[in-house]
Amino acid sequence: MPGLQPLTFATLTHRLRDLHQRTQDTPLFNPVFQLAHDLSRELEAGELSLDDFATLIAELETRSLEARADRMCDLVTPKSTAKRMAGFCTGASDFEAFRERWSHPQLHVVFTAHPTFLLTPAQTDVVAEAASGGDAVAPVEAGRPEITLRYEHSRAMAAMANAQDARDAINTSLFECAASEWPDQWRSLEPLPFRFASWVGYDMDGRTDIKWYTSISFRLAEKAQRLERYADQLAQIDASHSLVDRLRKAQKRTEASADEFAGDLSDRADLSAAANRLTADGDDKLLSLRPVIEALEEEALSAEQERAIALKGLAAAMRADGLGMGLIHFRVNAKQLHNAIRSRIDGGADLDLGSQGAIGALRDLLKNAEPLSANFASLAVESSTAVRQFLAMAQMLKHIDADAPIRMLVAECEQPATVLAALYFAKLFGIEDKVDVSPLFETETALEHGGRFLDALLAEEAFQDYARKRGRVAIQTGFSDAGRFVGQIPASLAIERLQGRLSDAMAANDMTDVAALVFNTHGEGMGRGAHPASFKDRLEWPMSPWARRRFARAGIRLEPEASFQGGDGYLFFSTPELARATLSTIAELAPADTDPEAPTDPFYRRTDLSLDFYRAVKDHQQDHLASRTYSRAVTAFGLGLLDSTGSRVSRRQSDLSADREMSLRQIRAIPHNAILQQLGYPVNIIAGIGSAAEGNYDDIAELLRESPRGRQIMRLVRASNALASIKTVAAYGELFNSAYWASRPYRGTEDHLANACESLAEYLIQDDRNGVFRRLASRLRVDGLKLHRLFDLVPDEEPHPEREQVRRTIGVLQSLRLALLQHMFLKAVSVPAFSRANDISRRDVLEMVFTLRIDEALAQMRRAFPASYPETGDFAMEEDAQYPREGGEGYDAIRRDFIDPIEDAHALSLRISTAIANLFGAHG
Repeated sequence: MPGLQPLTFATLTHRLRDLHQRTQDTPLFNPVFQLAHDLSRELEAGELSLDDFATLIAELETRSLEARADRMCDLVTPKSTAKRMAGFCTGASDFEAFRERWSHPQLHVVFTAHPTFLLTPAQTDVVAEAASGGDAVAPVEAGRPEITLRYEHSRAMAAMANAQDARDAINTSLFECAASEWPDQWRSLEPLPFRFASWVGYDMDGRTDIKWYTSISFRLAEKAQRLERYADQLAQIDASHSLVDRLRKAQKRTEASADEFAGDLSDRADLSAAANRLTADGDDKLLSLRPVIEALEEEALSAEQERAIALKGLAAAMRADGLGMGLIHFRVNAKQLHNAIRSRIDGGADLDLGSQGAIGALRDLLKNAEPLSANFASLAVESSTAVRQFLAMAQMLKHIDADAPIRMLVAECEQPATVLAALYFAKLFGIEDKVDVSPLFETETALEHGGRFLDALLAEEAFQDYARKRGRVAIQTGFSDAGRFVGQIPASLAIERLQGRLSDAMAANDMTDVAALVFNTHGEGMGRGAHPASFKDRLEWPMSPWARRRFARAGIRLEPEASFQGGDGYLFFSTPELARATLSTIAELAPADTDPEAPTDPFYRRTDLSLDFYRAVKDHQQDHLASRTYSRAVTAFGLGLLDSTGSRVSRRQSDLSADREMSLRQIRAIPHNAILQQLGYPVNIIAGIGSAAEGNYDDIAELLRESPRGRQIMRLVRASNALASIKTVAAYGELFNSAYWASRPYRGTEDHLANACESLAEYLIQDDRNGVFRRLASRLRVDGLKLHRLFDLVPDEEPHPEREQVRRTIGVLQSLRLALLQHMFLKAVSVPAFSRANDISRRDVLEMVFTLRIDEALAQMRRAFPASYPETGDFAMEEDAQYPREGGEGYDAIRRDFIDPIEDAHALSLRISTAIANLFGAHG
């Protein structure tokens, strides 16, 4: 074996390439694991050190950040921003057409905070600067802050501020263009190209750590921040403007209330005082921007052009954002609504809410509901999570912003009764004219039966009246769980069918006079931003041209909405340059508009082929999900391959003994997708595509070649497959191969490891993970052969030769991590025996290491071998003593030789995870 010193990227890439050549003669040979073995031998022999690993990993981290910056730059091309914005005037035949195009949002952008804060603030900054056209990515310290809810909120607000400025810049360009083209009409223009929203601090689904007054404090803080920005913007136009003082006074009052509600209000007196100050009248209380907007618009009618454009730009921002950084989304679970409504129905405890009897009872409840007044004490005493959310919304509308509508997202909503229950509570608290109840279709059941759900819901007279009052029907279609339990591609196809069913249901119930607001939350395994090929694909993947045309042909105005999630999504708005590039790209692509006369895509015409293809891929994906093999492989390391990237718990709690039987449902969707990347193969994207074509390759290939949607599917599959490695999946199984450990010191090559290897070999005899990974790799290989057969028949539209280098980089990173994991395993079994404590045995600690619950394992080891211990000299004894001669200094050696290296290797492993996620495109 050639030596690997010096440990450089070039050395390892060359070695990995040579090892790949050996697979021609020995197909079962695993280059990734062999390189890991070579690295491990030199590390354990002392020829390489963890410091050597750290130096190389730092270089590869930087390369991965460069790749991420390059990818962002390719998606939104900041250097083309000015050209795009200059082109927004073209194509309009007259002023009315121009005004119509820009008077409604091309996209509602939602800044959410699912756990995708993969990059540290410093890493985010260097990527953003590089993508914006600044300096090249420089190495940065990887210090990771604690990701709390307030941290997430602060990052969301920073992204939203840049988004607001970018939208204002677009509005200014529209005003300038209109003033030039239509000097007598432009002052009546009221552009609204984008609306922004956030659910950070308001999402109650799956978490109990957000107090009701936390949401109030966030809403107040957002109002104060926005008022300050409005006042600053107006002061730049005219520092002496009379409205500046009014905005500043309202800002200061709001800041004081935000600070009060941010504290602990569990004491009744504190809550009463804070609530009374918020609700009190005064000339510094501002609940509506309507009079301010009217005053600015009136002034703009007679102002000279430059001042008028600035005033109208500020009015447009106020019209879009209201008294906050944007709109807000609350989210609850359907079960929470069911629990709340049952107590309002006679016999509700045992009532099937899907029955006609329940629907009838809900109709009566809704019809007879009389609004009730409520105050902050009502919130404090309410125990129902769902009712508490409606009370919080009512107080926000009454005392913070009276105009801005609020979204109520309902997760796992699978029956019309759930929506009617939400409408009842909205009416009960007098806010049904300001709340958009939006059912979320994400589970397999919801997607499968969603069409019938929508038919039934939209036929309800009470819902029709409500939708007309609001001017829209709002739904949410998600990918996180859909992509996990149905597969990413079947989920996308099922979602667009559901969107088409919404259009049909609206038309069938004469509801074409209201808009369809369709929120698509993304969540694919190639990143939270959906399709990786282009921004056009990113926008079309969750809301296809076919689905858009269904609404256009029915005469229904479409309001598409998409989320930009966590650190991944916020990157697009992390600098003013990137925010302008992102929004101008979206505006140019115009996702809210479509050509209803466009020819039908063959994918939707040849349903005899496309539906069979969809069902076959879905069945294949579901076979994986039902398989014990797949579940065990994905959960083999728990969440230990991932850094914590959000304040929301990524895994539901389980005890140690449950780890071997961990269900995929114990791991949330985002980390599930991320683990697939880390194991080397995005199963929920690639698997099943090849098998679905078996027996009909030529016809399926022709359909995928001729269909724009088919080509889009293949672009996603190719991008994912180009970075995937079945050999890597198999390599992780070799870590648990008892025969490998028993053979490693064979013939005296590593005598110093003999005892440790023997212990590992003996321990792993009964472990199932080696067989699990082998079976999974075999299944993926068979399916992969069929996929490559299909690839041969569907040529690559846009070859990416650079992906081979990315693939090699990922291979090197995987080998480095496998060597680090071997180092951790060897050190763990070499730790001296210690006594059982707190029902945790040494064997339990070993299992913690093997499942990468490293923090827990280290805590137990440090308990057994403490760094500090009492010595006789610590006591003020008058009597001399010679015993003990030495304290426990032996423990220092144990920590140095075993415990600390495990901690250091684990930290390096997590840095590798970040680099791999960057090369795939995102975490999740």
